[in-house]
Amino acid sequence: MKTTFEFKTLAEFMDYFCDEATCLKHYTGIRFANGEYCPHCGHTEIYTFKDGKRYRCAKCKQDFTIKTDTVFGESKLPLRKWFIAIYLLSTTSKGMSSVQVAKHVGVTQKTAWFMAHRIREAHQQNKGQLFGKIEADETFIGGLSKNMHAKQRKAAIKGTGGKGKTAVFGMKSRAGEVRAKVVASVGIVDLHREIKTNVAPGATLYTDGWVGYRGLKAEFNHATVDHMAKEYVNGDCHTNGIESFWALFKRGYHGVYHHMSRKHLQRYVNEFTFRLNRRTEEMQSVFSDVVANVAKSAQLPYKTLIQKPI
Repeated sequence: MKTTFEFKTLAEFMDYFCDEATCLKHYTGIRFANGEYCPHCGHTEIYTFKDGKRYRCAKCKQDFTIKTDTVFGESKLPLRKWFIAIYLLSTTSKGMSSVQVAKHVGVTQKTAWFMAHRIREAHQQNKGQLFGKIEADETFIGGLSKNMHAKQRKAAIKGTGGKGKTAVFGMKSRAGEVRAKVVASVGIVDLHREIKTNVAPGATLYTDGWVGYRGLKAEFNHATVDHMAKEYVNGDCHTNGIESFWALFKRGYHGVYHHMSRKHLQRYVNEFTFRLNRRTEEMQSVFSDVVANVAKSAQLPYKTLIQKPI
């Protein structure tokens, strides 16, 4: 989306979005970019109340606000506080904890945690397939083995080192884009499925020698490096790009968030990939992308976030 405003610092951002009216006008322009409509039935004839904050559909007669049926839901927080939280989470390379978001925005930690997860819901990864040269690698997210009890540490370092941790698989195009997803395992079935979904047939695929990557040469130009033999670069073949993404993600995990539950891990992964994929864009463009995604994303109730997985 082409923006009509510019800012390079938080101070400039705050100067532009100086009051609630400016934020409301900006968000309304994004949500109704293709014309006004009712979020309940989709009808395009709606009436605006005198307060300028509420609408009524001429067809279904239901009332709604500009936040209805979006990630903002029926939040009573001012849009300006939401905008500040979006800016903070979208422009800090390693993320920001709910404690820090609460201090900057002026809400409780519980509210900040809720806001952050709803904003992450708008940090969606791109669709479609990657072309050209693609690096693929897997990692495990969990506590550091050095911090574990001796018996737990011994169990954790067996096999791939992922015992008791959650597997995440990632792909990085040499052109710059990263895709990453929480997977049930790093076996052939799960890894092949993600690769075939996200990488175009015939593309050049670089991986390490893990057994989960065997059998890909029929569809891809597959080359490997043997990390077990301390081989990390073989000509143009290496996985340094995707491994640098894991390094950034884990610095955020250990240094900022400290813990990510398996239930919410994909949202954190989306947050990091979203920021990295837009690292060369102007801040106002990244901010507007998130706000546009908020307008398109379904409401995320608090009960859903805290509900225990089945």
